[in-house]
Amino acid sequence: MNTPPKVLVLIPCYNEQENIVQVVERLRATCPWADYLVINDCSTDHSADLLRSHGYNFLDLPVNLGIGGGIQCGYLYSQRHGYDVTVQMDGDGQHDPAYLSTVVEPVASGKLDMCIGSRFITHEGFQTSFMRRVGIRFLSGMIRLLCGRKVSDVTSGFRATSVEMTAYFARHYATDYPEPEAILAASLAGFRVGEAPVVMHERLGGVSSISAVKSVYYMVKVSLSLVIDRLAIKRRRPGRE
Repeated sequence: MNTPPKVLVLIPCYNEQENIVQVVERLRATCPWADYLVINDCSTDHSADLLRSHGYNFLDLPVNLGIGGGIQCGYLYSQRHGYDVTVQMDGDGQHDPAYLSTVVEPVASGKLDMCIGSRFITHEGFQTSFMRRVGIRFLSGMIRLLCGRKVSDVTSGFRATSVEMTAYFARHYATDYPEPEAILAASLAGFRVGEAPVVMHERLGGVSSISAVKSVYYMVKVSLSLVIDRLAIKRRRPGRE
């Protein structure tokens, strides 16, 4: 009988006091076979107090690293503790752990190096706002133009990675809004990237860190970063390291 994969779920947390307990409890109840690590990125609310009082497994970062830096710490942790599959799942409750196996299976079976949970395959559940969908389609088109990879939900933070992909991200990972850049970098480095259908929900509570103004900044910054990354990776990495 095959040994089940050793799975670690990384949950980034920045000021998620309204959501983090429910997110962790729902994950533990739904997927008791998976380990988890909450990465508290210097939250200024009571997130750290809640994580500590509930006895959850978490990293309490000494300085604010942003989503990319925090997740990279998680990839380092996963690599050093020998996990077979590493999953990123947001701390705001949008990602349903009922679909954890859906994103893990293609990686655990060796079909993909990174599997992204996409809300745009079956179009069920929360589809985000119209303007964000426009932005996601634009970034999806850019990634397809720059590397030939078609990914519909390029900003999805619900994704699973293999041992080799995790090791790569532990060394190379964008620090600010990294999800689209990670897809481009992984594709150009020769890794197999694909999607699986999931259903997402609206955040349980609190307010998204990406406001309307930040959305414009996000689009400009990520678009420029993708082009720069494409040129840099072409020079630095004709193949895998």
